[in-house]
Amino acid sequence: MITMLDVAKKAGVSKATVSRVLAGTRYVKKSTQQRVYQAIEETGYRPNLLARNLATQKSQNIGLIVTNSLFNGPYFSELLFQTATMTENYGRQLILADGKYSADDERQAIQFLLDLRCDAIIIYPRFLNVDELAEIIDQHATPIMVVNRQLTRHQAHCVYACHQHNTVEAVEYLIANGHREIAFISGLPESPTAQSRLSGYQQALQQNGIACDAARIVQGAWSLESGFNATRELLARGVSFSALVASNDDMVIGAAKAFYQAGIAVPDQVSLLGFDDSKVTGYFVPPLTTVHVPVAEMIRHTLAQLVAMLEGEPVEPLPPFAGKLVVRDSVKPGPWFQR
Repeated sequence: MITMLDVAKKAGVSKATVSRVLAGTRYVKKSTQQRVYQAIEETGYRPNLLARNLATQKSQNIGLIVTNSLFNGPYFSELLFQTATMTENYGRQLILADGKYSADDERQAIQFLLDLRCDAIIIYPRFLNVDELAEIIDQHATPIMVVNRQLTRHQAHCVYACHQHNTVEAVEYLIANGHREIAFISGLPESPTAQSRLSGYQQALQQNGIACDAARIVQGAWSLESGFNATRELLARGVSFSALVASNDDMVIGAAKAFYQAGIAVPDQVSLLGFDDSKVTGYFVPPLTTVHVPVAEMIRHTLAQLVAMLEGEPVEPLPPFAGKLVVRDSVKPGPWFQR
């Protein structure tokens, strides 16, 4: 078995120097570091990571907590891909922990990552509220960033998108295209994102002098099936609408199937608009108009904040991230359209 002493002999340095290089200290000349790295590569030495972590109190790991209800969908796929890719770019490993079914489960996932000595933790919470998240940040020296929540007490420890503002812009796009009777499928009621998007829908109608009819609002659960069932419920109510907004793209696709089965053509008889700009939306027939959420940019800034915290650098609060309406073929002018 190749040992650290073998590396030291190969590089012509002491065993202590090899140890300092592996620990990442700044007290070894760059030329010496390069000799040690070359010796490691040539000998095939693999350091004892557990021993190194105990000695340096650093694991080079970053933890990510997401509740498993988000695993089965394109949004989480994009989130995980971007986080894993950018973590690798920083020379670190990503460890995923499941937040499961409650705030207590999310706390246990945080403790699990702390016990693994993760250098920093990213939380995409579903159950922990902003006050609980602030307390967790207060309690731990490990840098923590929260994604998709605005923390007033720890503004430098969060990244979030302008969900309500983006929804206002999207609904006003429909209104500008002659739609006044606009239905809405909401996400899960306990979701802050769902609440913000519903509030944006209601705000856009109010700002444009359009009454918000509760019969045009139905409950979804982010999934394809829930979008399908919610649309069938809308149709069963017999309420009129020329456009439908759903709180994510999966529910829009589910809605499209319900319209197809009912013999209602998209977009000739009803226009569709979604959120997240998942990859399938550009290949759907018709291609779906949707709001692009800048997941990659949000994750890039999340990791940059964490790395700055780890290096003892000052960090400033990040501004909210604005989405962008991506106009495709699922929206056409409505009954009140004026050229």
